Amino acid sequence: MIHLTPNPSFSLTIRVEVPNRAGMLASVTQAIASVGGNLGEITLVEQNRKISTRDISIDAASSEHAEQIVQAVKALPDIQTIDVYDRTFNLHRGGKIHMQSKLPLHNQGDLAMAYTPGVARICNAIAQDPEQVYSLTIKSNMVAIVTDGSAVLGLGNLGPEAALPVMEGKAMLFKEFAGIDAFPICLATQDTDTIIEIVKNIAPVFGGVNLEDISAPRCFEIEARLRQEMDIPVFHDDQHGTAIVSLAALINALKLVNKSIEDVRIVINGAGAAGVAIARLLRKAGAKTILMCDSKGILSTTRPDLTEQKREFAVEAAGTLAGAMSGSDVFLGVSAPGVVTPDMVRSMAANPIVMAMANPIPEIQPELVMDDVAVMATGRSDYPNQINNVLAFPGVFRGALDCRASTITANMYLEAASAIASLVNATDLDREHIIPSVFDERVVTVVAAAVQRAARQDGVARR
Repeated sequence: MIHLTPNPSFSLTIRVEVPNRAGMLASVTQAIASVGGNLGEITLVEQNRKISTRDISIDAASSEHAEQIVQAVKALPDIQTIDVYDRTFNLHRGGKIHMQSKLPLHNQGDLAMAYTPGVARICNAIAQDPEQVYSLTIKSNMVAIVTDGSAVLGLGNLGPEAALPVMEGKAMLFKEFAGIDAFPICLATQDTDTIIEIVKNIAPVFGGVNLEDISAPRCFEIEARLRQEMDIPVFHDDQHGTAIVSLAALINALKLVNKSIEDVRIVINGAGAAGVAIARLLRKAGAKTILMCDSKGILSTTRPDLTEQKREFAVEAAGTLAGAMSGSDVFLGVSAPGVVTPDMVRSMAANPIVMAMANPIPEIQPELVMDDVAVMATGRSDYPNQINNVLAFPGVFRGALDCRASTITANMYLEAASAIASLVNATDLDREHIIPSVFDERVVTVVAAAVQRAARQDGVARR
């Protein structure tokens, strides 16, 4: 059993009624602490001479841990548990986003301009000059977040309805971090050709398409064909967002250990969408030695089971993940919980860099190897060096939309990664700070500017 740190994703609020006398509230907080709950805000709801009612917010490590906390409180004598709220579920009730008009309709004149008959003039203007759709509609700032629900987070093929909360969250991030209007499009099909046709047919509304949580290898074909057949940016965040932020973190980690990307031996565990995209981008950045592994070990040229994408990274060597890691400088994990052991890390070269990005449980718990690594990164927010795609995709789309890019190129990925890395200056760079915070307000501006420069260099910017 892996013991995870309590975190807000398993947050609950317990409303308790306690006798209004000294020490009673302390007994509640002690009970919570005794089972490992992480106390948050305590709010007084109501109080009189006899009793006080309070809401106590607590972070737990899992649903089972949350229930253990509740039972510990309920077991206290003289304390009455009035209600228990799952804060994460409450946050999602009714959905997390909504549409809001930019302009008020105060009178008949406003209505006549915003809708019929005045809107007919705008329709005719666009019909005569289709490029005006960018200046006269929402298209210039609108992104479709498209999924088929076949690879939802690390949970698997849950279908389009279960994918919707993730896509709503993505839309929130687009708006909050980059001011981009985005809308979730969850498709009730997992047929590759059908998905491509649907996205092409809804494209008139959108300035860009963010593909999300589509399983490999189908995601590669869907993205490639949409890029060929459409003239707006198409970006599969599970591939390229992960790759951009991973490269940014690696750029700074290599500075700390005084190694170059051309000389290091890199092991990537996980040969799905993220792993392949990371490997491709690292090659573009100059990496020469990459060993990619899947659940069967090293992608070897002797293996007959490799997909087209896996064959791209097949090597003559064969063997296990443990064998690949021996003597390596960098480990990048986008795979499964607990597949790396402390001994495997200790077998790496001097000053190893370990980026264990499986979520919610990494390939190896950081506590097990902190004394054995030069740099440790994960995908979790409760450890240093979180590899989080939100550092990339809002700025990438902000830049692509603002220069009206017709596509997104590998050079744009490289420049985005370099821009993210540049935000950690030499004086602040250390083993627990190789990547900026997702709340660093400079990130979107710097990434968007870098993406626009690259788009112009590559000749894909239309303004």
